Amino acid sequence: MHSSLNAILETLFPFKIEKRPSDSKLMSYLSPLIAISLTLISGWLLFIALGVDPFTALYTFFILPISDFYGWTELGIKVAPLLLCAMGLSLCFKAKIWNIGAEGQFIMGALGGGAMALAFLESESSWVLVPILMAGILSGLAWSAIAALLKTHFKANEILTTIMLNYIALNALLYCVHGPLKDPEGFNFPQSALFGDASLLPLLHDDYRLNISLLFGLLALTAIWTLMSRSWIGYQINVLGEDAAAAKYAGFKEKTLSWFALLTCGALAGLAGVSEATGPVGQLVPQISPGYGYAAIIVVFLGRMHPVGILLASMLLGLTYMGGEMVQMEMTLPKSLTGLFQGMLLFFLLASDLLISYRIIRIKKTAMPSDPTHAVSQG
Repeated sequence: MHSSLNAILETLFPFKIEKRPSDSKLMSYLSPLIAISLTLISGWLLFIALGVDPFTALYTFFILPISDFYGWTELGIKVAPLLLCAMGLSLCFKAKIWNIGAEGQFIMGALGGGAMALAFLESESSWVLVPILMAGILSGLAWSAIAALLKTHFKANEILTTIMLNYIALNALLYCVHGPLKDPEGFNFPQSALFGDASLLPLLHDDYRLNISLLFGLLALTAIWTLMSRSWIGYQINVLGEDAAAAKYAGFKEKTLSWFALLTCGALAGLAGVSEATGPVGQLVPQISPGYGYAAIIVVFLGRMHPVGILLASMLLGLTYMGGEMVQMEMTLPKSLTGLFQGMLLFFLLASDLLISYRIIRIKKTAMPSDPTHAVSQG
């Protein structure tokens, strides 16, 4: 009976996935380029289906936003939070800690730092930025500490806990901007008061909106790169990610490394959140994040967990946010195309990575087993 069922299934689905003898290092680096190419082809077909000129649409989405220097500075604004979140996530993913909670940590960083900025609303001292930024960093760190505690002491799966914490953080933000932090002179809109000038991040140039948050991102990139390639704790994290049993045998403390990775990620995501609130947004609003924490996951894998790759991937994902806004303004297409392009990019990247490590082979047909009862009766 069991063998008959297997034979029927093999007839209906004559393929199976088999592990390759070894992975191709060259294809591993080409995988992001393949995913980008397939995303562009799919985008081309999508725009044709929408009844618009694909040349014009793709140009408007990917080229027009950065066709002048102002566009590049706006791209820098998008890159900064993506880079901060992605560098923290790369540390977790290197240790095989699947933290999906950068979005919640980003929101809590914005909320904690924003609340501190409102406390210094009347201050004119530039030093108020120090407690504001520290409040954001500590808020993101504390939020990630919840996931670290649940993972190390209660063996809770960090994927589930961090995803749930994202929604709790979002609802905490919604509660605050509808309640205790709501601007009493804001015509009943769910938003806080505008932060004071002293609470805003300094601009890199007076003619553009780009601020020092980009420098924070580049500093985080350099620090994490140095940590992972030159330090003892970076070596331990790499070993833990490659082989947890070997790390345990070597005496490395898995719980300590998990805490370190998650808290560092939370601190960087919190810094990204407070930098967004005190930077281009300038207040607390329900849409403080367009999904930077989730997009940073794509950035890490697209960049192959390498700092230079993550920087380039941050620029590409930042461009998708700008492209979605541009096609909405220029071609009256939905802004949700941003999420669609990001989703396609992730899908094709995962599919490419799967086919690098595995191959699809055809199952050789086997003869259907005869019915023993029928054979006996014929005899």
